[in-house]
Amino acid sequence: MSIAVLERPRPKAVARPVAPEPLISMKNVCKGYGSGVTRNEVLTNINLNLRPGEFLGVVGFSGSGKTTLTKMLAGLETPDSGEIVMENQVIKGPSEERGIVFQNYSLLPWLTVRGNVALSVDSVFRDWSRARRSEHVDKFIEMVGLTHAVHRRPHELSGGMRQRVSLARTLAMKPKVLLLDEPLSALDALTRSVLQEEILKIWEEERQTCLLITNDVDEAILLADRIVPLNPGPGASLGPAFAVELDRPRNTTELNHNETFKGLRNAVTNYLVAVRQKSRDEQAQASSAAPVELPDLRPMSMALPRKAILNSTI
Repeated sequence: MSIAVLERPRPKAVARPVAPEPLISMKNVCKGYGSGVTRNEVLTNINLNLRPGEFLGVVGFSGSGKTTLTKMLAGLETPDSGEIVMENQVIKGPSEERGIVFQNYSLLPWLTVRGNVALSVDSVFRDWSRARRSEHVDKFIEMVGLTHAVHRRPHELSGGMRQRVSLARTLAMKPKVLLLDEPLSALDALTRSVLQEEILKIWEEERQTCLLITNDVDEAILLADRIVPLNPGPGASLGPAFAVELDRPRNTTELNHNETFKGLRNAVTNYLVAVRQKSRDEQAQASSAAPVELPDLRPMSMALPRKAILNSTI
């Protein structure tokens, strides 16, 4: 009598999700200023991938090199070594594919809100008809809530409104990558909170790849998908990435009662405090170990000839 052997069906292999190719990659990037004894190494061995559609937050203390990092991504500065690649092309200069919003507003004072935004649109979309460009300008002015102020000039606007113009001007260029270099740090707390919500709303509509530079951990958690600390300089480097596992849309008031938010805030803050203290300890140790060179002082003779005294000038 033969016995049939039943074979268990083999489980099907499940393909692991493939991470998307980075839109921008920084590979072993170093940057410093000056030469010789006055040389200041700002960034050292920076390796960073910015993924398509991602909102990445880079947090760090003032003077750690955050603005230098942003300028290199924008093509306004070139690395001393290493390279920055976007879509398999080395970044060698500025491009409308990478829009940047700085902390200061950089608006042309003689142009209106419409004029400042239209200047960028006319430059980037020269082949569009005048009517299409005008409609495009109106869309982004409305997006940042400035339709009522379209004919005002920068000196007639508040700080928050001027920053909205800067944001509209950059967004209207339709860049693939939006670089925000501490765009809200000069604003009061209420205006800053309102603009955080505006940036988040715009990003969720446009889904552009975005990098935010900030010294505010809460701001980074509210906006970003990932947070990467920038360790203090000189020779600043990047710390470990923190994933922001919070559902969107995010509400500031609700986050204050969210345990995941509080745990992430503590983790990022504690890391930043620890690396700053380590940096200070290392600098203090290096300073105390360095030999102290005394100036070569020689006593002056008090008995100067009368002629020398009379001929001396002050």
